[in-house]
Amino acid sequence: MPLTLFSCKPINLFNSPHPIKLLSHIFSFFAKNNMAKICVLLCFILLAASGFANVSGSEPKEKKVGIYELKKGDLSVKFTNWGATIISLVFPDKNGKLADVVLGYDTIKEYTNDTSYIGAIVGRVANRIGGAQFTLNGTHYKLVANEGKNVLHGGLIGFSDVVWKVQKYQNEGDAPHIVFTYHSADGEEGFPGDLLVTVSYTLLGDKQLSVKMKAKALNKPTPVNLAQHTYWNLGGHNCGDVLSQYIKIFASQITLVDSHLIPTGKFASVKGTPYDFLKPKAVGSRINKLASGYDINYVLDGGAGNKLKPAAVVYDKKSGRVLELSTNAPGLQFYTSNFLKDVKGKGGFVYEPHAALCLETQGFPDAVNHPNFPSTIVTPKKPYKHNMLFKFSTKAPYAS
Repeated sequence: MPLTLFSCKPINLFNSPHPIKLLSHIFSFFAKNNMAKICVLLCFILLAASGFANVSGSEPKEKKVGIYELKKGDLSVKFTNWGATIISLVFPDKNGKLADVVLGYDTIKEYTNDTSYIGAIVGRVANRIGGAQFTLNGTHYKLVANEGKNVLHGGLIGFSDVVWKVQKYQNEGDAPHIVFTYHSADGEEGFPGDLLVTVSYTLLGDKQLSVKMKAKALNKPTPVNLAQHTYWNLGGHNCGDVLSQYIKIFASQITLVDSHLIPTGKFASVKGTPYDFLKPKAVGSRINKLASGYDINYVLDGGAGNKLKPAAVVYDKKSGRVLELSTNAPGLQFYTSNFLKDVKGKGGFVYEPHAALCLETQGFPDAVNHPNFPSTIVTPKKPYKHNMLFKFSTKAPYAS
């Protein structure tokens, strides 16, 4: 029988992709309401029942979590179907020395316990939804808040915390690729309608990674905004911070936010502000003028559409590595891992604030509550398509 937490949607523990994480959230809820003793007993009963429910046999094949590798030339990328996550990306520096340039963990178990969305696909709606609610076609929807009163990256258990099905996997030929799919049920985290989601990763040309995200609403209109949440450090995941690395962002405006990082609906020019990266500058050149670092949506020049446009270029002068990103999305969330603290990563290396940067191309945050933002509503007749192309090299893109 589903457990209902007051105004929240019914939660079926036995079908939960991560029952332990779910129980911890349940305990926190009761603890805040001075009912911790009741919750201890309740969680014990539910956990025991969950164990009995799974005694009958092993996990279905499609629910097993694995690691998959794509290689082309001297570019190698590894993935897991937990969250359709990028877990490593290796390519050489200007001297031919290989390094893994994405933050991550050594084991799948650590990914299932991650709270920083490291490397994952986030959704159904990436970024934030103010007040954990919205109205669509006259119907008011209340979502599962997971960041104060707001929703972040899809809710309590978003797309980063589920097992995706591996639909295709081919690690050979001119375009090695892997395709992940996930069926998000009507009412999941409070969102309306069944949604079929597909994410394809493909290696192309000379050190290029294509990411294509698609979603089809099966029966109801619903907001959709997917993002790829890899933490990049071109010096290598274990080289320290990214403050000396240079970045250029092809955006003249940002979406203004309140103290909870919820958009106000207004736009502002980046000129004359610490957010101006129209010309390449070191990530840390003006970061001390911000409260904790960068965590803002840039309005990419060129708007939304089907064609790819430049979004950002990152250059690490020491290693010579370059990342060029293009997309068809209207926005880019530039995040300097401000909230990483004492996170034990690969090889035991500890990640701290500014250990990496995230380049999350996306629709605008909280767009469902701002009619002046580009729409993120998907219908059975209007599918979702979001493309990204990463180009890796050691060719200096600009003088630093």
